[in-house]
Amino acid sequence: MTETTSRGQEFESSLKDAKQEVAQFDDHHKGFLSKLQHFLHTNPSMVPLIVLVLSTLGLGVYIDWEPITVRMGWARLEDVSNGSFRFFTPFALSLILQQVQIVGVLALAQTLVILTAGIDLSVGAIAVLCTVIMGKFTFSYGIPPAISVLIGLAFGTAIGAVSGWLVSRVKLPPFIVTLGMWQIVLAANYLYSSNETIRSQDIEAEAAFLQFLGTSFEFGGAKVTLGVITMLLLALGLAYALRSTAWGRHVYAVGDDPEAAELAGVNVHRTLMSVYMLAGLICALTAWVMIGRFGSVSPSASTGVLGNIQAITAVVIGGISLFGGRGSILGALFGALIVGVFELGLRMAGADAQWTYLLIGVLIIAAVSVDQWIRKVSG
Repeated sequence: MTETTSRGQEFESSLKDAKQEVAQFDDHHKGFLSKLQHFLHTNPSMVPLIVLVLSTLGLGVYIDWEPITVRMGWARLEDVSNGSFRFFTPFALSLILQQVQIVGVLALAQTLVILTAGIDLSVGAIAVLCTVIMGKFTFSYGIPPAISVLIGLAFGTAIGAVSGWLVSRVKLPPFIVTLGMWQIVLAANYLYSSNETIRSQDIEAEAAFLQFLGTSFEFGGAKVTLGVITMLLLALGLAYALRSTAWGRHVYAVGDDPEAAELAGVNVHRTLMSVYMLAGLICALTAWVMIGRFGSVSPSASTGVLGNIQAITAVVIGGISLFGGRGSILGALFGALIVGVFELGLRMAGADAQWTYLLIGVLIIAAVSVDQWIRKVSG
């Protein structure tokens, strides 16, 4: 006991001069760029939001420069050719929302798949086929429009389920599965419809419910359709689900590392199936938005071919990582709006339409470069 006591006293005496600070992790985010990088990593939708605000202000000021100088007192109305705003009006800004509603909803579906480190090349084709199904079931089979819409929604979900099963169970690459599905759906679209268009007048007279999401209302000079409201509500609902539910955390986990997610108890098959089925349902919802937007049902709608590229463009510009596991659903919405701002703004400015494609191409490359820089935070 004496020897033990003496050793204890030696230990206590040696601790008298020890530092009393609590252990802390080193702060690796000391510089401004490091802090900015960390902020953007934790808030992935901020980059597209900043680009959206700057592009809207930049194009708006360029287009409306003359009335701005009048309002600011820098010039007299009689000295300029136009004293009224063209871009900074409620109608023009709401027109951007109307133009991007189809691509915006498709981008939400594409985002879900890309968050799981996949890609869906069939989203546009599914949307067009579902418009044909809604129209054919109503006019060829005499089914009430509301039930036809439900059948179309169910059909889109079923296509998503097939793609999800091939990806999660058969372990085929998402690119190959959805590329094949794109071709199959396009062919089925033309074969089933016999390439016949259902006219807007006929739909309005006999099945107005198919055009329901095209219903518009005005307030303060802005014109908004129910399709736009659907897009915004869907984006907010998905943003909440991904951020605040267990399902959302599983989606990010599967996209980041499916093997680690499975070891952590995540049902990878069930998560992938739910994502692809939900994406298919959203594509079918896009079909209803399309009928409301165009008024007619056309199997040759350009969305079947271009919708995939437009949705992927919005997702990439929106800051969603193509490697999966990082991004925000709101970023995809901002990405679609950025494209809409450039398309409308450059058209109002009288610029050649090719400038739109050039600027969007630059934005795509810049968005991927920024994503790579931000990902170094977790590297």
